Amino acid sequence: MSTYLFVDGTNLYAAQYELFGPNKYICFSELIKQTEQKLQLSFTKIYFYASYSPKSKKPHQNEKLFLKNEGLFYRSVKQTDKVVFFTGYRSKTSGKEKEVDVKLTADIITYAFLKRFNNVFLLTGDADFLQALLSIRKFHNRININLLCMENKIMYQGLFRFKTFIMVFIRKPVFKRIFKTVQTISLSSNKTVLKL
Repeated sequence: MSTYLFVDGTNLYAAQYELFGPNKYICFSELIKQTEQKLQLSFTKIYFYASYSPKSKKPHQNEKLFLKNEGLFYRSVKQTDKVVFFTGYRSKTSGKEKEVDVKLTADIITYAFLKRFNNVFLLTGDADFLQALLSIRKFHNRININLLCMENKIMYQGLFRFKTFIMVFIRKPVFKRIFKTVQTISLSSNKTVLKL
């Protein structure tokens, strides 16, 4: 049985930066190792989608720290086994990310239709991908679809429809209702989070 993981890398980076700040970053290989242990599985392939932030002509200190943090995080992703890293780009006029979400959506639907996996996980907090997952379910109902979310970036619309695992480092999220589809997995920041 093949288990693929698709990662909205820009969303993951934003979540980890919000949690740990500019002086620490997640070691992606350790994140994957702990996640696999908690889920009791091994990812066959990991597809990671992101774009690097643009650098100002005269970056201030906070921007320099952010860019250094981002660079170290993405380097740790590229050094992780089984990872295919797709790099999008930023618009020169708006600075907005381009190609990343579309490429992830196209790949996850294409690989589902080609029957490359039986089990799929999507790591994101972005509800824009919900329709892609619903399309897979509609036409390939034998594929087991799962969400992975960071504790501070949760795809709330997905909680009702898919098995969701919330990755917790600091504080378990509080919901006003109980979801049978939601399970938290506690991860150790001691092993996973590195200092610059």
